[in-house]
Order: sequence, then structure tokens, then C-alpha cells
Amino acid sequence: MRKYTRNMIATLSLLALLPAAAFARDHPLQKMPAITAEPGQNDRLFNLPLNGRETVRVLSTAPDRPRGIIVMLPGGAGDVGLEENGDIRHGDNFVVRTRGLWNRRGFAVLIPDTIDRANLRGQRSSPVYARVVAQLIALAHQQGPEPVFLLGTSQGSIAAVNGAAHAPAGSIAGVVLTESVSVMGGSRETVFSADPQAIRAPVLVVANRDDRCNVAPPQAAQRIADAMTASRDVHVLMVAGGTTRSKKACGSLTPHGYYGIEDRVVDAISQWLDAHS
Repeated sequence: MRKYTRNMIATLSLLALLPAAAFARDHPLQKMPAITAEPGQNDRLFNLPLNGRETVRVLSTAPDRPRGIIVMLPGGAGDVGLEENGDIRHGDNFVVRTRGLWNRRGFAVLIPDTIDRANLRGQRSSPVYARVVAQLIALAHQQGPEPVFLLGTSQGSIAAVNGAAHAPAGSIAGVVLTESVSVMGGSRETVFSADPQAIRAPVLVVANRDDRCNVAPPQAAQRIADAMTASRDVHVLMVAGGTTRSKKACGSLTPHGYYGIEDRVVDAISQWLDAHS
């Protein structure tokens, strides 16, 4: 593992490490009710170079002594809106607004933005984005010796499957898919478009029985799990509950985004992560 890490890190050169001290105090999540905002404990912004031409901004947030590192892949268009001063323009997404909850359970997280605020819909199952996820995994390994996991939500689950399917052997300890897009919609891709049969790492598929998003039906969870034919460790976790604040059923502030049950869902996933660390 460490040999892999050094080799991968050798291909990276961080252009900037921007401290965001007192991020939670000075830069609260925008457009979010305070009850669901969980700013991270030690936030930093990285500019991660991709192929020597473009960079992607990455938010790193970590407890003092993490026991695992999670590469979080947001849903929707993927545009988090990370600003150089630490502001987050689009902080509603489940994996963004709960980063403090993961920190409290001992996990560091890396959350990538998109390049130049690009829309990732239709791009997450591509070979190009698989390479982006590989570089995010390498960046995670640079943070320390802790096990690295991928976690995607909604459209982001497509990226997680793609990244896990093409990750170097031993580079990830597992992959978590939450409210995964399994029905073809406007993005013209699903988790089945991203080579799920190639994943060998342990997999946790999480689905909310109360999710009403038409492209992420909870009843598809077992079909998603069954597609992971190369993995010997695949588990389905069904949850229930949540309230609706977003206008659309696939919005972040609905049962699709675990709105109102974040703590319970994070706790259940953390138990699986602990068992695979």
C-alpha cells in the first residue's frame, strides 16, 4: 500500500494549500438552515492539478486523528462552488453539509468541486472522470496512512462506481453508494454505465425507503448490489425517514438527501466503514 501511495503521489504536485482557519465561524454554509449545517473541524482547500493543464479545487476537512479518509463525490451537477476565501456557494448536498458529522465520527473527508464550474452530468462514467477519481484517491493517500474509501450520492454514485471499478488494486478499502441513480434520466448515465462488475473492493449500497426521486428508486438497491459480481463483500443498507424542503423529489433537502435523518444515516455508514478499516 505505501509503495502504491508513493508512486501515485509522485505524479501529483499540489499548486496550493490554502488554510481556512475558523472556516466554520467566518464562512457558514450558504442557503442552509443552521440545524443541518455541520462545518468541518479542520478545513483546507487544495488546488489539485489534473494532467498538467487543469486543476480541481478540493475541500479537505479532518479531525485531529482520523481513522479513515473518505473521498466524497457530490450529486447533481457536481458544482459545489468552493471559493478561494472558503465560501461554499452550493452547500446543500448531503456529502457537503454533513462533513462535520463524519469528522465527529473520526473520518477525514475530501470533497472535489468541478473544473471551472462545469456540469458533470453525463461525464461521471467516462474514462476521463475515472482518472480524476484516481487522482483524488492518490491525494487522500497523501494525507496519511489511514484506509481510503469512496462515497458517492445520487449522480455522484456513478462517479464512485467508475472510480472504484478502475482504481488500482488495494488503493481503496471500500465504496459506499447512497441513493444511487439507477434509472436513465437527463444525464444519460446510471451506476450501471460505470462498470460495476469490475469493482473488487467491498461495497455498501444505501437506500432510503422514503426516497421518491424517480431516477433513484430504493427498490433498485438489490439490483445495484447484484451488479457488483467481482466483489465478495456487498451489503445493502435500507433506511427510512426524512423530511422535504426542496421543491423537487431529487433535491438535496428531501429523503433523497437524508434531510432530517443525517445523523442516523452517517452513524450507520460509519459502522460499516469501521468494520472495513
